[in-house]
Order: sequence, then structure tokens, then C-alpha cells
Amino acid sequence: MTEREAYLVLNAAPGVSCRAKHRWLEAAGGARQALQLARPDVEALLGERAAAKVVPFLESADPHTLEEAARRCGAEVVTLADAGYPQPLREIPDPPLALYVRGKVPEHVAVAVVGTRNPSSDGEYVAHRMAADLAAAGVCVVSGLARGVDASAHRGALEAGGPTVAVLGCGVDVPYPAGHEELAARVALHGAVVSEYPPGTPPAKHHFPSRNRIISGLSRAVVVVEATLRSGALITADLALEQGREVFAVPGSVLNPRSQGPHRLLREGAGWAESAADVLQALGLALAQAPPRLLGPVEQRLLEALREPRYPDELVAAGLGNPGELAALLVASEVRGLVRRLADGRYVA
Repeated sequence: MTEREAYLVLNAAPGVSCRAKHRWLEAAGGARQALQLARPDVEALLGERAAAKVVPFLESADPHTLEEAARRCGAEVVTLADAGYPQPLREIPDPPLALYVRGKVPEHVAVAVVGTRNPSSDGEYVAHRMAADLAAAGVCVVSGLARGVDASAHRGALEAGGPTVAVLGCGVDVPYPAGHEELAARVALHGAVVSEYPPGTPPAKHHFPSRNRIISGLSRAVVVVEATLRSGALITADLALEQGREVFAVPGSVLNPRSQGPHRLLREGAGWAESAADVLQALGLALAQAPPRLLGPVEQRLLEALREPRYPDELVAAGLGNPGELAALLVASEVRGLVRRLADGRYVA
């Protein structure tokens, strides 16, 4: 068995974390040597419970079967023994031993855009615009294909014509989440859908924190848009810091519980990211072209209401928010050049 094949088999071994597998490899002196260890040695390294799952698997595992499963679903396999393995992932403490890839992982500078599965309409808009502007600047947008912020980020990158990568917590052939099959196909066509789990692996709760290290590991920076304090996006941010990546957070309303995660990150020293320009400037990159002017649902309603000049209280009466929310929206829109304030206190688009 070649070193590459040994990595492929070890990667698929059940019941052992990737970090434990790396300790196993280091102790054995390589992937092929790890497969040759006697059961008592495996038990000493991994414990009896893990060895009870791993040893029978290794005795029957066939790397050619794993390769064939990947080919059947249109994926390729790249291992740590391959020159084509993504270089940024090699630099993290626990890189996947193998990756299943539908499409091709771009060599562009990458930035992850992540957040809650249940964003506000503004949060979806910010994720979409952030990703579109990053993609317009030639950056690959990385996310997790989940509902909410992840999906908005992928769609924003695709609509700007840029590359994007989706990292899954299941096999690359598993339609998860339901309804994202078309989005996954588009991502694979213009970038890549990747997973460390063999084809056919169903999603599992413990897979997602593990896949988050790949999202951050592929990226030069991670941007958190909206996230509660229990959100997996904060796990991604913490992993990014462990990996030496930059972390940015999008500030939000103190009345929005989804702003608590980004605000925690900002208090802890994360970079301030109101737009892609903030991220690009901090990373020493530049916009390749003027970013598209994308409007969120609230902004669209505001501009429609301001086809004729109106006072703020008229906008409140029209259902565009309470006085505090509307004041913040008007200020932000004025800064962006979307609206202007007249001498009599009215606003017009």
C-alpha cells in the first residue's frame, strides 16, 4: 500500500478524531507504519474503545473502494501525500488526512464568511454583499453551505462571478441541507464542494465543529456576520485564531441577539468589518473593480418610499421601523450615498 493509500484509509477510520490520528501518525512514523501497528500498540495510542472500532476497519478497508466511491459521485480525492493538497490547510495543526473534492479548490486568496442559520433580512443582505464584493476583488469566498448566512455568502460570490468553496459536515454526495442541491452544484462548477468524510457519510452533530477548522484553515481570514453566543460561527472564529488567521466581525444592533457573537469578538480584538473594503484593506488587498451596489430588503423599501421627499416620522408611519431603527438606517444610507437630507429635515433618494 502506498503512502497516499494509507492516508486515505486512515482518514476514513471511524471513531477517532483527526487530532488523535495525527498523534498516531507521529508515534508510528508515517501513514504506512501506522497501518502496520499491532492491536496492543493501537490500543496504547488510542485507547481500547477506539481501537475496537478502528482495528477491524483497517483489516478490511480498501483504498481502491474509497477512490471508486469518490469517482461515482464526481469527486476526486486529495491526500496529504499529494502535491495538489491545498497549501493553507497543510499549515493548521490538524489538517484532514484526505479531502473529497467536487470541482477544484481555487488557488486564490480565500476569506470565509460565516454566521447564523437564522439571520435577519439585513444579516442575509450583508453576507451577500460582503461575499459579492470580496469575489469582485478576486477573493475566493469560503463557507459551509448551511442555510442563512452561509448560503447568502455563496450566492453573493456566485452572482459576482467569483469562486467559492463549500465545506460540508457530510459526504460530498449527500444532499444536505435539503433544498441546497442546486446551490451545491453551482458552487462545484465555479469552485469546489469539499469534505473530509467519505461519500455517503450522513451529517452528524459532531461533524460540524470539525468541518469548521477546514473552513478557517482554507482561509486567510474569517468574517462573522451575525451569530448568537452559541453559534458555530464563533467556533470557526476561535479555530481561526488558533490557526493564526485574521478574524473580523460585522457590528450590529444591540437589540438584535444575533449581534451578540460579533460584538463579543469585537470586544476581544477582532477586526471591524462594515464592508468588504475593511477586510481587503486589513489584508493588504484592493478592490479589483467597483463593487456592485446591492441593496437589502429594508434599503429597497426605504428607497421606494423616498422617491419623493419625506420626513422621518412619515417613514415610521409607513412601517419602515421604529424611530431609533429608522434613524440608524437613514444615517447608514446617507453615508453610502443612497439618500440625502434636505434643509427642511426631509430625506429623498
